[in-house]
Amino acid sequence: MGRGKVQLKRIEDKIRRQVTFSKRRSGLIKKARELSVLCGVEVGLVIFSAKGRLYEFCSGDSLGSVLERYQIHNEKEVANPKNDKEHHLESSGNGTGANISLKMIQSEVEAQNIENRDVTELIQLEKELDALLREIRSRKTQLMMETVTALIEKEKKLVEENKDLREKEVN
Repeated sequence: MGRGKVQLKRIEDKIRRQVTFSKRRSGLIKKARELSVLCGVEVGLVIFSAKGRLYEFCSGDSLGSVLERYQIHNEKEVANPKNDKEHHLESSGNGTGANISLKMIQSEVEAQNIENRDVTELIQLEKELDALLREIRSRKTQLMMETVTALIEKEKKLVEENKDLREKEVN
């Protein structure tokens, strides 16, 4: 007899939620390890519990090196523009260029009704929106990676401080 379909919603009971988190976290880490071994790929996994506790798994040397590799790959993807319009969108960096590009696209759409455009114009507009979306996702990912890296460093410092305090307590 198989297991029934699990309804995907937040578990209200704290104890059941913690047990489920623990089991699923272990299962996710197991799957990441299996993927790494079976397919020969480098896997990095970062999990934050509801209480903010950090759990990590890395198949390579260190999670930091995996994150660094991801960041370099992501920067190369952003730095390799497909056309001039995308290059302009992706090189704007701080988000103000994205706002200008988004407003420019919005004004184009408002000035000429989409229904009056031909296929090539719509394709071009879609490409511009895709480029803008890629820029936004790239920036979001970059900020998330910086946050994760900072939290990992903070955890290392706290572990060291904790270790030092325990040593002082023993002496």
